[in-house]
Amino acid sequence: MLALTGDAERLANEYVRTGAVPAAYLNDALHIAISVVNGIDYLLSWNFRHIVRKKTMDIARMVNTLSGLGSTEIATPAELL
Repeated sequence: MLALTGDAERLANEYVRTGAVPAAYLNDALHIAISVVNGIDYLLSWNFRHIVRKKTMDIARMVNTLSGLGSTEIATPAELL
């Protein structure tokens, strides 16, 4: 289990601010941010509405780059097979 940190909260809020994830789904943004802040290589999800979608991945990657962070690869479990 990974802890929710201030850095992850700030990053998640930036994902929401930039339109990567809708504000009503902050928890989805937090899943991505916690993965990024902890240097996790892959975030696997079946959530096609707010996590596993091109718009989310592109904006999150941009936010991460502008924040000087690496990125977590977002994929479905089936994509890793």
